[in-house]
Formats: sequence, C-alpha cells, structure tokens
Amino acid sequence: MPKGPSSPEGKSPVATSRTEESEAHDASAVEDEDDGTTWKYAVSRIRKVQVKNRTPNPQDPGYARQKQNGKLWVRERLDALLDPGSFNEVGSLTGKPMVDDKTGELKDFIPANQVIGWGRVDGRKVFVTADEFSVRGGHADGGVQGKAAFWEALATQHRVPLIRLLDGSSGGGSVATYLSAGATYIPPLAGLGQSMTAMTLIPVVSALLGPVVGLGSAKAVTSHFSVMVKGVSQLFAAGPPVVKQATFEELTKEELGGWEIHARNGTVDNVAASESEAFHQLRTFLSFLPTSVHVLPPVFSSPDPTDRREEELIDIIPRRRARAYDIRRLVRLIVDVASPPSSPTSEQPSPTSFFEIGSTWGRSVVTGFARLAGRSVGVLTSDCTVGGGALDALASQKAARFVNLCDRFGIPLLNLVDQPGFAIGSAAEKAATIRHGVAIMSALYHATIPIFSVIIRRSFGVAGGALSDPGDGLNDRVAWPSADWGSLPLEGGIEAAYKRQLDSAPSPAVRDKMMKDLLAKFEGVRDPTRTAHVFGIEEIIDPRDTRPMACEWIVHAYEHRLPARLAAKNVSAGIARTKYKL
Repeated sequence: MPKGPSSPEGKSPVATSRTEESEAHDASAVEDEDDGTTWKYAVSRIRKVQVKNRTPNPQDPGYARQKQNGKLWVRERLDALLDPGSFNEVGSLTGKPMVDDKTGELKDFIPANQVIGWGRVDGRKVFVTADEFSVRGGHADGGVQGKAAFWEALATQHRVPLIRLLDGSSGGGSVATYLSAGATYIPPLAGLGQSMTAMTLIPVVSALLGPVVGLGSAKAVTSHFSVMVKGVSQLFAAGPPVVKQATFEELTKEELGGWEIHARNGTVDNVAASESEAFHQLRTFLSFLPTSVHVLPPVFSSPDPTDRREEELIDIIPRRRARAYDIRRLVRLIVDVASPPSSPTSEQPSPTSFFEIGSTWGRSVVTGFARLAGRSVGVLTSDCTVGGGALDALASQKAARFVNLCDRFGIPLLNLVDQPGFAIGSAAEKAATIRHGVAIMSALYHATIPIFSVIIRRSFGVAGGALSDPGDGLNDRVAWPSADWGSLPLEGGIEAAYKRQLDSAPSPAVRDKMMKDLLAKFEGVRDPTRTAHVFGIEEIIDPRDTRPMACEWIVHAYEHRLPARLAAKNVSAGIARTKYKL
C-alpha cells in the first residue's frame, strides 16, 4: 500500500496530480500580458491562484499554528492518504481573491477552508473532503456555501466511497457571519441530508484530525467508520468556551471530548496513534467493502490454503468451563493469514487479515472484518475476559451497528458464538440493557446476508438464543464439542430451580454437597452430543475443521447467494427509498 509521511514532524511533499504537474510547469512561464489572441493569459492567472493555494506558507499564522500543534497540513494529509499522484481537485479556485484597486491584479487569495476532489486508494476511486483548519478553523465564514454538500451528493451519484478528513467545524456556523450577513439565521442542515443519503448507498469514513465541533461532530458519527488520533483530535457538540457559559464547567478540549471519552462510549469506532496510522485504518476498512451497495464486495487472491487445519484449535477452549481463553487468537487461526491489498507497516503490523473495529468500547463483544479464501467476511463474537462475554448495553449497540453495516454492503457474517446471556444486575438494568439487547436481535433477524454460526462454547438465555439462531430455525450452523447451552447456565439454573431445597440445608457444608450432587446429576445431560441426538444442533465438528468449512461456505455464498441477493436489492432500490440505521 502506498505510504504517506510517517509522522506530522516529518517533511511531506504537497499532494500532486497530473493537473498540478502542469501547473508547476506553467507557473514558470506566467503570461504578464494578454496577447489578445490565445487564452494563455487567462490560464496563467488560474494557475497562479492554484499554485498559491497548493503551496504551504510558513509565514501564515494558521499554517504555523497547525505545525506547532504537531498536525499535518491539509494537502500533506491528502498526499499521505491517497495513491501517489492520484488526487484531482475540484473547486480549486474557490475562495476570496484580493485585488489591487488600481491595477486589478491579484494581491492575495484566501482559499475556502475545505478541499474536495477525487483520488485513488489501492487503485480504487474515492471522493475526499478535507477540512483546512488553518483558514478560520474550518468555520462557515471561511468557506463557500454548498461545496461539501455538493461533493457528498456527487459521491453518491458516482457510487464511490466518501472519505472525510475532519478538522474544526467542517463548515459549521460561526457568529462572525451574523455581521457580514446583517442578520441571524435558522441553522440549516448544511449538507447532512446528503450525508444521510450517502450512508444508504456508499461507504462513508471519517478521520478526526483535530478538534471536531458542531457540524463536524455530526459528520463524524454520520459515518460507517470513524477514527480519532490520540492527543490530536477531540470531538464535542460545543467547545470549552460555550460549555463554560452554559454549564459553568471549566474543561480542556481533551477533558471535554478526548479519545478516552469518545472511543469508550462508542461515538467513534477506533483510535490511532498518529495521523498516518489513521489513514492506514481508513484504507484497510475500505479494502473490505464494495464501492457501493450496487456491487459485490471485492475478492482477492489469497495465499492461505482453504483446507488449512490448525492443531491449536483442538485445545484452545479450556476443559474447565470457568477458565478464559484468547478469542482474538482463535479468530486469527481461522481467517486468512494474509491481508491483501494492504501491506504491513511499522506502526500497524498485519499478520492476519483480521481488522478489529471498536476494540475500546462495548468490549465484551468483538467485531471486525477479515477474509476467508480472499473474500471479505464480518466477524462477530464475544470476549469472555470482559464481563464473561455477556451482552451489556454498549456491547449490544456495537453488535447491532456492525451487523447492520455488514447487511448494508452485502458482507457475509462469521458468527462465533460464546454467549452467556445479557448482562444482569442493577447497573445493567439502569443502562436499559434489554432495550439495547433487542436491537442486536432485530438486526440479526432482519439481516439478509449469509451467516455461518459456530457455537464454540456457551449459548444461554435470550441473548444466546438470538445469536445461535439468527436464521430463526434455518441456519448454516455447527458446534464444537466444547459447546454448552440452555435457558440458563447450569450452575445458576440449579440455584434457581432448587432454591427451596438448597435453602433448607442445615449448614453451608451440607448445602455445598447438595449442590455438587445436583451438578453431577445434570453433567451427563449437558453433553452437546445429547442435543445432536435429537437434532437440536445440526452438526458437531472437530474445531480443526472450522476454517475449511467456513471457506467452503463463503465461496458458495459469493458465487450463488450474494449475486441473487444483490439483484433483488437493486430491483427493490428502484421502487422504494432505502434508509440506514445509525
């Protein structure tokens, strides 16, 4: 994958394109006078403005402030994000020219504070909007109305992914405009309507590269994927000065909306250590998705054999039910070991194709993209080291959001089930866990993508039933010999079912013996093969056969099920307007 500058401190060339190369050539031969015959003089004036806008000015206070804060300039960001030489700017002359009153010659030019254009990521076309924070902090009084909204609408029309580089208010309001306009105004949506439409049709991703406030914060969450940079980006509806006036809280930007707040409450998906790592995450995320909902996800050649059997899987689940294991290790043993087209970097090694989304929030659930047989697949599972893997409110929101994302873009789901049930207790009830829990149940029930469920350990209660039976009785589903299921975990279920007898025990020692005897009596019944005997589970497999079976499933899904699903979706899309649930 093409790499940009490794750090904000390093010197990075300004983004170039074929058009900009010609500008550099033409700028050396500026026409001073109009020859009255050709358009050379007009072109030279255009080139002069373009070259000025695309050349960093260390003397500019806004540019100097950007560098002092350890941030890349907007055009350095474009260079770091896109394939070399692929950026083509649209609206390059948008801004405020300042001319000499006597000669009419251009003295200075203040560009609009948002750069838009198209380029390529791993050879695939993308549309980009990039905030220019050095011009009025990205506020509306430093921009030109409609530029961003136009580009988001055009990205939807062209059916290509949209990338936002957010830094500031992203064209949001500023009281400074009241004086120039001579009136106040009812706040407009300022392009958010186009953003909502884009969410239904094309991949939309956002990198937060500074303080993202107001309209910018709304754009950040109106994305299929978002990433913050530690120590560089913050997000809030209103900044510290406004908060101080409203709530009397004196907070820094980091205290109000730093990554430790929003990467842990689900407002943003991922966190990066640097801007270059954030761009790497955007590119990786997009590599799994189709360019729009109207085409199939990409397929790459994978060097990983589809019949690979990992010996480690036979004992990765401990025999002792209370003992934890590494679910991410388990996932990596199943999915492809390579990650085309991305290549590893020193900052973000990529030993397998698994790309986790949302690792810092809703942590009892693990979600992300990977590849099987070179084909994109969503991965949904639980982490037993966090709250036992139980579905709490945040984990339910995270899981539902991810399933909806996969269903929107036609990406099959590998569902590795180890679910002890919904989180319980007073904190869980106060967090409205069951309300959010039903959201993941609904997402699975309404999903039309192929889902391959592997019950690797526990499946208990309503939550376990929903995740183990997403097809409502018609599933591609197998289980491992380590599977353990029921309406309640056996230990807690016995406590509830035999409460009267246990409570009547004359001493704690006698009670413990009664409990052990009851557990021993039920032990044989909980053997998963007993369930297989009555066809309560379709098949129990050797864990080492999981990857071959999953690869067989996904190849069939891409060759037979997804094309038919896509054809039906395209027909219905012409009849009814689709919606996307954030």
